[in-house]
Amino acid sequence: MESFESKLPNIGTSIFTTMSALASEHKAINLGQGFPDFQMDETLISLTHQAMKDGHNQYAPMAGNMALRESLSEKFYSLYNTSISPDCITITPGGTYAIYNALTTILSPGDEIIVFEPAYDSYIPNILVNGAIPVCIPLDFPNYSINWNKVRSAINKKTKAIILNSPHNPTGSVLSSSDMEILSKIIIENNLFLISDEVYEHLIFDNKPHHSVLKYPDLFNRSFVCFSFGKVYNCTGWKMGYCVAPKFLTNEFRKLHQYNAFSCHTPTQVALASHIKNKESYLSLSSNMQQKRDFFLSCMKNTSFSMMPSSGSYFVCASYEKISQMPALDFAIQLIKEYGVATIPVSAFYADGRDDKVLRFCFAKKEETLLLAAERLKNL
Repeated sequence: MESFESKLPNIGTSIFTTMSALASEHKAINLGQGFPDFQMDETLISLTHQAMKDGHNQYAPMAGNMALRESLSEKFYSLYNTSISPDCITITPGGTYAIYNALTTILSPGDEIIVFEPAYDSYIPNILVNGAIPVCIPLDFPNYSINWNKVRSAINKKTKAIILNSPHNPTGSVLSSSDMEILSKIIIENNLFLISDEVYEHLIFDNKPHHSVLKYPDLFNRSFVCFSFGKVYNCTGWKMGYCVAPKFLTNEFRKLHQYNAFSCHTPTQVALASHIKNKESYLSLSSNMQQKRDFFLSCMKNTSFSMMPSSGSYFVCASYEKISQMPALDFAIQLIKEYGVATIPVSAFYADGRDDKVLRFCFAKKEETLLLAAERLKNL
């Protein structure tokens, strides 16, 4: 067969793959893709090694290791004063998988789902491959806040769900309590589903609270809430996450999950079940990452970039309007080739390529990495 009809005819190689390949080719400092260049917690490594030596090397239950799900349930009660049964938690091979599986659980061809842009790049392909229609609403620039009047105007009889992300990738914006109240009202009044991407739940700064959907019972009853162990514990290569949903949605989620991944890496689950009980292992994450954000911002003061606020995640955005009027992708490529620093153009997070002359930087790096990158950018 020489050809076939693609389910994603307009989707090519992701911007992360493209920019990382260019960074490798030109030996550039990679502040593009969101992964740390420092070692993860040695305690968690040791626990995983011990789990392997203790014989935890066969299939885990499809829903996930029960001890891990129980530890997560205890964590939710401690953090949010909410009781979530382990039966409502499914361990998945990464947060992105959890999001895809949740979307596939609820979407049928012709359904519409509201997406806020700039958006993590997996959302729209996930929607399209299910035959559904993304309805893109831009966040208000430059604060990247949600205009709820636009949301209300976009809802019609075909609208099935809303997908949102806080703390937000790529901008670092976070939802407020008033945002959550408005969201809850919209979801419930219009009988919609919600997919809440909360993979950066513990990477939130300046003493701001994380308003998890788990804190809002009526909203949670219509939601899939997706998390990532990789982002929390700086081990993105482990590809471990989980999805929390009310029992009736979890049952449907698992119908797909059992015939896809089925189960996840067993020794890692055993290790995490123990590690999570040490609350400091996740409560200290925000202050540690905030120090990196603040260090990077101090380094970038000597450049011509205009740094934008970041209240969470691994990322901070910057305007380069004072430097160039080149399209963001072209400018990002120039930075790699001529200055040895890789970033991600925020235009890549818009379906229509909207270009506000903004780049995304990942500051989840060693201080020497961040300092060297800023030194190179001073030459612009």
